[in-house]
Amino acid sequence: MKKKIWFNRWFSTAYHFIEAIKNNPDGIDFEIYGTHPNRNTVYLHVCDYAEIEPEVNGEEYITFCLEFCKKHGIDVFIPYQHALEISQAILRFQEIGTKVMVCEDFASMETISHKGKLYESFVDNGLGHLVPEYRVVQNAAQFMEEYKRLRSLGKVVCIKPADGRGGEGFRIIRDAEDTIIDLFGHISHYISFNEAYKILSKQDRFEELMVMEYLSGYEFSIDCLSYDGQLLAAVPRKKEEGRIRQLEDIPELMEIAGKVNDIYQIPYVYNVQIKYNNGLPKLLEINPRMSGGLHISSLSGVNFAYLALKLMLTGDADIVKPNLQVKATHVEKSVLLSS
Repeated sequence: MKKKIWFNRWFSTAYHFIEAIKNNPDGIDFEIYGTHPNRNTVYLHVCDYAEIEPEVNGEEYITFCLEFCKKHGIDVFIPYQHALEISQAILRFQEIGTKVMVCEDFASMETISHKGKLYESFVDNGLGHLVPEYRVVQNAAQFMEEYKRLRSLGKVVCIKPADGRGGEGFRIIRDAEDTIIDLFGHISHYISFNEAYKILSKQDRFEELMVMEYLSGYEFSIDCLSYDGQLLAAVPRKKEEGRIRQLEDIPELMEIAGKVNDIYQIPYVYNVQIKYNNGLPKLLEINPRMSGGLHISSLSGVNFAYLALKLMLTGDADIVKPNLQVKATHVEKSVLLSS
């Protein structure tokens, strides 16, 4: 009988994960289920079964997930949406016979999912040299104070929500006001200090915001495959100009991946984002899940999505040595949604 795999609300590149699982080298057939509130989400069209997901949160969402798993006999649930809450409810899924590809240690998940707590954890674990200058703020006065402190150190300043995902809410702060060139030019992540302060001042208190030094060097995403505490593969993926990506064998990044694995014991597949500043690597964040660019890292010969699934189901998998001499890009692909 085919194993039933469910992807809940993911981003569009889950399309590649599903294809990688379906086209696995062992020729094993899986039945892939997908859900999303948007019926035209592209990865639903490579699933064997698709359903519209309700726009609910908290316990309502956990209940929806449990009922979906029971209704369809899901063997493995691979969550993105509300992964933190799902980790907290992991025993309820295990009770109905569904494995969940998520870190089962909720305390660790909670730390990793909040950048401020993650940075504090890095300091506590002797990795403070990897932490950029930062402060978590919740009002405009704190924002101004930290902005001035960082500027006095000669830093360019940026902000990002402490629990934001991807590029959500990221802005680079500059002293100068916006000009007509900014209005007529490309949309950018820049905002003037005065404009940012004016917006933040409209609320006495806002959600936790990271105010930190902007890291101007190359950004790397280290995609990692782990099982039973062992780091089985790590692929550093460098973001070059535009959509160009370069896989590179960089010892200090491999060392960072190993230390993250030893400390946090994230199972199956995860991603460590590092950005350089003045030649030194600094932590951006850790994503305890498949990353958006994982399909590029899989060009190394390591089929991360399938191998993570195989390890979860069997506890065993043959891992090839990754080819880290790969440069790649991607182009848009037309996907027929209806005819």
